[in-house]
Amino acid sequence: MQLAVPQTARAPEVTDRSIGRIVSVTGSKAIVLLDGTKGGQVRTADRPDMGTLLAIDTEKTVVLAIVSALSVPVPAHRDDDTEIWIAELGLVGELWRDKTGQATIFARGVTAYPSLGNRVRVASKAELGAAFCGEPSRSVRVGCIRQDSTIPAMIRVDELLGKHVAILGTTGTGKSCTTALILRAILERNPNAHIVLLDPHNEYATAFSEWAEVISPRNMQLPFWLLNFEEVVEVLISDPSRKAEIEILQELIPIAKARYSAGRARDNQAMRRSVMPEQARFTVDTPVPYRISDLTGLIDERMGKLENKKDLSPYRQLRTRIDSISQDGRYSFMFGSLTVYDGMTQVLSRIFRVPVNNKPITIVELTGLPTEIINVVVSVLARMTFDFAHWSEGKVPLTLVCEEAHRYVPATDHLGFEPCKRAIAKIAKEGRKYGVALCIVSQRPAEVDPTILSQCNTVFALRMSNDRDQAIVTSAITDTGSGLLEFLPSLGQREALAFGDGVALPVRIKFDELPPDCLPRSTTAHFTEHWQRSVGDEGFLEQVVEKWRSSDIGAGGELAAPAYIDGYVPELATEPPRAESRRHDVPPPARREPGPPGGGYGTGRPMHQQPTRPATLRRDSAGPGAPAPQPQEAAADDVPGSALKSLRDRLIQRQQR
Repeated sequence: MQLAVPQTARAPEVTDRSIGRIVSVTGSKAIVLLDGTKGGQVRTADRPDMGTLLAIDTEKTVVLAIVSALSVPVPAHRDDDTEIWIAELGLVGELWRDKTGQATIFARGVTAYPSLGNRVRVASKAELGAAFCGEPSRSVRVGCIRQDSTIPAMIRVDELLGKHVAILGTTGTGKSCTTALILRAILERNPNAHIVLLDPHNEYATAFSEWAEVISPRNMQLPFWLLNFEEVVEVLISDPSRKAEIEILQELIPIAKARYSAGRARDNQAMRRSVMPEQARFTVDTPVPYRISDLTGLIDERMGKLENKKDLSPYRQLRTRIDSISQDGRYSFMFGSLTVYDGMTQVLSRIFRVPVNNKPITIVELTGLPTEIINVVVSVLARMTFDFAHWSEGKVPLTLVCEEAHRYVPATDHLGFEPCKRAIAKIAKEGRKYGVALCIVSQRPAEVDPTILSQCNTVFALRMSNDRDQAIVTSAITDTGSGLLEFLPSLGQREALAFGDGVALPVRIKFDELPPDCLPRSTTAHFTEHWQRSVGDEGFLEQVVEKWRSSDIGAGGELAAPAYIDGYVPELATEPPRAESRRHDVPPPARREPGPPGGGYGTGRPMHQQPTRPATLRRDSAGPGAPAPQPQEAAADDVPGSALKSLRDRLIQRQQR
């Protein structure tokens, strides 16, 4: 008797809006034979479009299904002939009826399947709202659904981030605007969020101007000692075949860490004792500070103890590389600190916004960093994101957004930086347990690691015309509404197909339009507009050249002077004269330096017999509070007079500033 009320209440709706009947049902699909197919007299309202949400009334539920295909098996030859029109449906969910017979509670999946002969109708506006809007308190609006523009397209934030998300689409389809729109919608509802966005094109700062902490090469601080061993090797060696140098680093870095720790924790008398027992406390991956000067000092000590000159080569090469990269202005964000101190807390606070301080998103701009180190920086950030969430026991949920993700997690094994791919893959596989969300943004899904992409349970697929990209997205979608993917090549601007746990149902979305002041700097260039006028200003090219050179010289936009590391200042010594300048291989005149016996630097050996040591470092013996010492003069046979004077003048000017 209780069921008679809802059946009576919905009877007129079924009669008035019925468009066909069920003729076939499988586990996740159904086939509908449409009505009114004679003589071409079918009303427009009775013609369901692709992607339309239909409703099938059962005893306790309203089954919802999406039109995935339309066909006419036997077309009529004349207008008055009868045709059979068929609609293929994907069963996606159901609305449960309450005691009054109203279908208001939506659930994914189908428990009560429709029977043969059940009538099918277009879902009502109330049913669309109940299905797509979800729980308002935990959902945010990003647009409207294409079937009814008055129904908002909502995303469920916890499900979206908790199980990762991917935003995929061809260049120019609006990936950056979609990413900015979704993140802004989340931040408006959650002002104390913690989001890190990797921005390889410096385009997102304008989209989050009021909320973002922007980290660029000019203000980035990522100390070298935060790198793990694989990352250090990539920066200092980069060639895995140079195993001798790798073994040297593996042995000396823990000793350098122990030496720094001993210098902080012990008094002067204790410092005279050996630090080797302290070494056992640290590994090459322990994120504790150490000095580059201690590392180079240990290399010098080992070189001084070697008798065979053949064994000096890896030490020389490693020392040369360390000195070179330490004085490269492009690496100043990593090696340019005047002193080494334990600033890990400050680094984590700034990157992960703890406390938030009204800036819940960190935008890491990667343009301007040396190309060969970008993957290392991404690897460090991804690894620290997971480790921070792990050691904070998930109390600070984090979201890592990887724009141009195919750069960092390529599908091909020999491409990319393996530790970077491994760090992002770890977030994809295990991040959910510790409150770390991953957002993959890419224009080439076929070039993204399929294992990582498969972990993204929510996908926003914008227009794609490439067959390989479409196939990858299709393989990543397990939802019964995957028939919507046929729309991929024909989607319009600001349109996307949304699948997965972050949305209530697979749906075609029309995204809201961002205000002009919130758009990312990703607009396509207007060629014809700019080509209508000529750039005739003579100063234009000078400005371009200045910016061009500044980006490659140093972070400050000026000619970068050698960095001062750990209280050391560089001497003005350069490489010895090249071999080709020596006639008949006659060695240059011996120049001796005083020093204790036993070999090594400053030991009395002729300079041309000592190990090569360009840009040697000396300790500032006056103490940390004393003014910077004046640069020492180099030997006349090492540096040409004009180059020496120019370098000396730049150093003196920098010290005076």
